[in-house]
Amino acid sequence: MSNRLGELLVREKLISLQQLRQAQEEQRRTGQSLSYALAKMGILSDREITDFLSQQYRVQAIDLSEYEIDPEVLKLVPQEVCQRHKVVPVSRTGATLILAMADPSNLHAIDDIKFLTGYNIEPVVASEAAIQRVLEKAFAQPEISYDEIMEGFDEKEIEVAATEEEVNVTDLERASEDAPVVRLCNAILLNAIKKRASDIHIEPYEKQLRVRYRIDGVLHEEMTPPLKLKNAIASRLKIMASLDIAERRLPQDGRIKLKLGKGREMDFRVSVLPTIWGEKIVLRLLDKSNLQLDMTKLGFEPKALADFRQAIYQPYGMVLVTGPTGSGKTTTLYSALTELNKMETNISTAEDPVEYNLHGINQVQMHDDIGLNFAAALRAFLRQDPDIIMVGEIRDFETAEIAVKAALTGHLVLSTLHTNDAPSTVTRLLNMGVEPFLVTASVNLVLAQRLARRICESCRVEVRTDAEALREVGYSPAEIPHVRTFKGTGCRECNGTGYRGRIALYEVMPFTDRLKEMVLQGCSSAELKAEMIREGVKTLRMSGLTKVVEGITTIDEVVRVTAADAVAS
Repeated sequence: MSNRLGELLVREKLISLQQLRQAQEEQRRTGQSLSYALAKMGILSDREITDFLSQQYRVQAIDLSEYEIDPEVLKLVPQEVCQRHKVVPVSRTGATLILAMADPSNLHAIDDIKFLTGYNIEPVVASEAAIQRVLEKAFAQPEISYDEIMEGFDEKEIEVAATEEEVNVTDLERASEDAPVVRLCNAILLNAIKKRASDIHIEPYEKQLRVRYRIDGVLHEEMTPPLKLKNAIASRLKIMASLDIAERRLPQDGRIKLKLGKGREMDFRVSVLPTIWGEKIVLRLLDKSNLQLDMTKLGFEPKALADFRQAIYQPYGMVLVTGPTGSGKTTTLYSALTELNKMETNISTAEDPVEYNLHGINQVQMHDDIGLNFAAALRAFLRQDPDIIMVGEIRDFETAEIAVKAALTGHLVLSTLHTNDAPSTVTRLLNMGVEPFLVTASVNLVLAQRLARRICESCRVEVRTDAEALREVGYSPAEIPHVRTFKGTGCRECNGTGYRGRIALYEVMPFTDRLKEMVLQGCSSAELKAEMIREGVKTLRMSGLTKVVEGITTIDEVVRVTAADAVAS
């Protein structure tokens, strides 16, 4: 139907040929339908598409959000058939079944459902997104209850090895396969996905076992299973991640891949750390379907985005992204690589670990234990005729030296560093032992970033903020009268937190001639920062304050993730 729909929309002049090609490219990238791609990109709304299909095929258009569908009617058509044909049964009248369809021209679907149900089919048209919402709600798995899993469960059956000397691998394996433990581990993983968590922390203490989820950058306690289960849970997760369950004295890393149906897969990066009370396990959720690789949607201000784009389109030089762990550096680099990923370009990346697989890019996983570190990978890349190189992190002089040489010999090098802001990145490179003249010759741009929580759209309200408080966070007296602030009151959508999702704050410092001169003169980070601001660069705090005015985040969030701007006069 996609090609037919595209042709009809262009013929009726509802979209241009160029817009159709853009939507088809998005469709190929995501695997979704053309109508879904058109709506997602904002070219046409769901309503415009359904109205057009309604007129074209002379069938009624309906808004599914206005219907309360009888569960008995939903049961008439199997879930798999509804998903395959993008349909949902709406109501039944005598021998006729009214069927909402994303594609009312799909006669095969109508015949299929007529045969399955024995009813005459009367098609109506509804948007694919609305049909998907109804199906997800109708066929959603019930929330997994921790209390139900543990009900009637005898803790004594599970207790294993109290001390290191008594570890018995057979006991560990048997305990980890006990039904309540398997169900509990599955519940921990699946509930984390449902709640949009980015990390799961399973932490044993002297008298308590605690499970916490990191949601939108903040940890929330989820459950406290019985302490006696700590070894069984650890063993179960280690078996799922193909780790050694007998080794409980050394840190281990692994990966769990879950198939969630509808072709969706979720990866969990597993890290096991021995603590004095047992093994602490942290799982990082890697959901490719939620990976945002469109640079325009990450949170860049227009000037910052223009500066960043200009730097990554240079034929050679270094672009450095800095920030603490979990600040979205990888997403920014992946979005840059996605934009640069063309047929005529050879891109190689050295990562530890490879978080997401990107088509058309040569990604290499580091293995320090066999000598494959960033420096070794970089040396190998330079013999592989590269155009663009990404190094996961510059941690030492050896890696920094090779990266600088690569940038000076006609390659574009993208990498990350752990520093607090953009100007202090220069100091970090100098401290590693890189000569100032090499820094100024190789670096194109430095970008620092943080992630702040977004205000929940469903419960956002305007709030009054004291002028003195606005002044303290960094607004100028001239700006204060025009500042409107918002917050989320807390609702079901955001789980009562008032926040849903995150936005990146950026400090994008192009390496101008004046800044290079100052580096060669030995100026401090504070002096570089003062010059950077004079040149019109927004600091992390300024970027955050802009997002507050735009109603995207709150002052509390900006203060939580950014430092006040104290610069040299």
